[in-house]
Amino acid sequence: MKLLVIGSGGREHALVWKLSQSAGVDRIFCAPGNAGTAQLAENVAISANDLPELVRFAKENRINLTVVGPDDPLAAGIVDLFQNEKLRVFGPTKSAARLESSKIFAKELMREKGIPTATAKAFSESEEAIRYAKQLNFPIVIKADGLALGKGVIIAPNIDTARSTISSMISEGRFGEAGRRIVIEEFLHGTECSLHALVDGKSYRLLETARDHKRAFDGDKGPNTGGMGAFSPANNWNSAMATQFDNKIMRPLLRGLNQQGVEFRGLLFPGLMITTEGVRVLEFNCRFGDPETQAILPRMRSDLLPLLEATIDGQIDQPSQSYGSASNHTIEWDERACVAVVLASGGYPDKYETGKTILGLEETAKLPDVQIFHAGTKRTNGQIVTAGGRVLAITALGSTIEAARSRA
Repeated sequence: MKLLVIGSGGREHALVWKLSQSAGVDRIFCAPGNAGTAQLAENVAISANDLPELVRFAKENRINLTVVGPDDPLAAGIVDLFQNEKLRVFGPTKSAARLESSKIFAKELMREKGIPTATAKAFSESEEAIRYAKQLNFPIVIKADGLALGKGVIIAPNIDTARSTISSMISEGRFGEAGRRIVIEEFLHGTECSLHALVDGKSYRLLETARDHKRAFDGDKGPNTGGMGAFSPANNWNSAMATQFDNKIMRPLLRGLNQQGVEFRGLLFPGLMITTEGVRVLEFNCRFGDPETQAILPRMRSDLLPLLEATIDGQIDQPSQSYGSASNHTIEWDERACVAVVLASGGYPDKYETGKTILGLEETAKLPDVQIFHAGTKRTNGQIVTAGGRVLAITALGSTIEAARSRA
């Protein structure tokens, strides 16, 4: 069996690493990949956003399954393109991926279905948005409607920050078209939790919980980033919350999508806030989280491939003899905790230099229960060098979160 994984980050390296352990997989390609994926797969010099070239490559190389990592190609309709060409692909269609690619679409659906989330209002005109912001209690949250590499969410502590943020998004095009429409919402107090669910249109199966850290510096300081690290399992989740999540969030969401004629098949990753009033949805993501995936997959003992196949086939809750794994797609997990710590270029998420040589990779790779997932790396003249903002995720397992963290 031949697989293609699309993307070049730590998430994609983790997916390649996990899928390379699957029975029946002969070859894995990664487009465009990084220096880490190149050790397990064949990197292909095609951008994750070059959809026609990716379709051509998958057809010419008779790829049996393509797994889409990043959000941009999903929002652009890569799954629809592949399906039209009768190519098997894991991920939601363009219509279903609007849960992530349009904050306004997601908010309207949640309001319609009574899904617990922050009170919010959408704007496309800056003066009107500023007038609304003046009436609110600060801090408030301002979000770009579209995709902005995880950086389109600003917490404004006062009206001055709110005014400049609104102007920079709507009037000055700080996030391009993604920020021409914005959502202003109440600031929720609590702790965050990331859930990952394999959704087959009607049913879903939860993966293990995780929490990530968005701020650039220690002590929860500095600007928001794509994510500076993660740990699994989350230390703020319990069975009562899982029941609330099922009854108040997942079931109404799937019902609402189906009523609109939208079938979601793929990985749904809701970002949640655990508040004193219960679980609230911060946002929906339509792909594996980065860096959460790097903390979740090392704990997964089951084969990932049959789970992806069953999701595509709408069979995630069916007995799984045909996929050659445990009955009913139960997922086995390592009881130990996992911590992923991101090494980033100095200056990230703002300006940073690249091309710095990375030393010590081979020695670290020999350590037991430690995995190094590459993100912004490439091989130049026989050396692995930095090629992005987030460079590596050092992941370790341990009997406790503390033990895993010190090992990482």
